[in-house]
Amino acid sequence: MKKAEATRLNILQKSFDLIYARGYQNASIDEILATTQVTKGAFYYHFKNKDEMGLAIIHELMKPALTQSFAKSLQNTKNPLDAIYNLIHHLLLENDFLKVEYGCPAANFTQEMTPWNQDFSKALQEITQEWIKIMTGMIERGKKSGHIRHDVNAKQVTFFVMSGYWGIRNFGKLENSKKVYLTYLKELKVYLNGLK
Repeated sequence: MKKAEATRLNILQKSFDLIYARGYQNASIDEILATTQVTKGAFYYHFKNKDEMGLAIIHELMKPALTQSFAKSLQNTKNPLDAIYNLIHHLLLENDFLKVEYGCPAANFTQEMTPWNQDFSKALQEITQEWIKIMTGMIERGKKSGHIRHDVNAKQVTFFVMSGYWGIRNFGKLENSKKVYLTYLKELKVYLNGLK
């Protein structure tokens, strides 16, 4: 990796960590510069402004990582209901990258940025649509394979599971504890078993 590419990646990764912990609007350019340890000139060489950097974080860090975690967990599995449960369980209890006290980075960006920035809305919508496509497709395959009832609406299930995940992340953030996740996971298992 060339030095300029490494510098850009460093800015994105360290800025993401700062934004994940503090929120996008609370992270000033000065804090980003201090965290990334780059000069103002180096920052503006790579990004026109903070919003361009924020969009690059979504496109270059979050989208590939989150889509890959979804895709890997939900594709090439025999029982889609088990795969959905295992994915959510992993994201809530086992994933070291996602911190209980900070919530879900995609949900945080969505809540903070989409009301006033169309570019952020579009970028985050792309991530969400990819998740919906992957999970809905897997549920449809589960209906064909006999793991899921034929009358189940795949898109409704996907929206329900995803909204529950985002919601319980907020409860975890409020309580700064993974204990609330256990109640959600227990009920999620009951819900998914009802789709057989």
